[in-house]
Amino acid sequence: MRKKYLEAGKIVGTHGLRGELRVKPWCDSAEFLTRFSTLYLDGGETPVRVLSARAHKNLVLMVLEGVDSVEKADRLRGKVLYLDRGDVALPPGIYFMQDLIGLDVYDADTFIYYGSLTEVMRTGANDVYQITSQDHKNRLIPAVPEFIREIDLEKGKMLIRPVKGIFDDAD
Repeated sequence: MRKKYLEAGKIVGTHGLRGELRVKPWCDSAEFLTRFSTLYLDGGETPVRVLSARAHKNLVLMVLEGVDSVEKADRLRGKVLYLDRGDVALPPGIYFMQDLIGLDVYDADTFIYYGSLTEVMRTGANDVYQITSQDHKNRLIPAVPEFIREIDLEKGKMLIRPVKGIFDDAD
């Protein structure tokens, strides 16, 4: 079952004296995080209204309702902000990283089980998926259509067509 609330970023500090927060986004971009009028603390338990948010370098500078001093802002340092999945409409073929982690990975042609997707790495050109086998070996595969044939979040599986040698340990 997919989570309703997804980790969106972490409050890493304050900015100025009026309660503005510095937030390190855990999404595609800082700009993405500026779109929300409500975010959540405490795993989704506590809604907080976003009064303003702007991208600044690789961070988001944000003002939350009720946080109007550097002292109040400092008490939030280290807290994780969550977004409600229902507030985001992703285009087809785009997924939340948190939904991909844990998918069972199979060969698209032979249906051999390779392991589970354990990490999504952002490399710039394309993401790279780390697949961890049952014997705890990690293998990396580019997240591009030539290799990723199908992602089925409902069934919890991904079908891939890897380059020869990645999983068969051929010389």
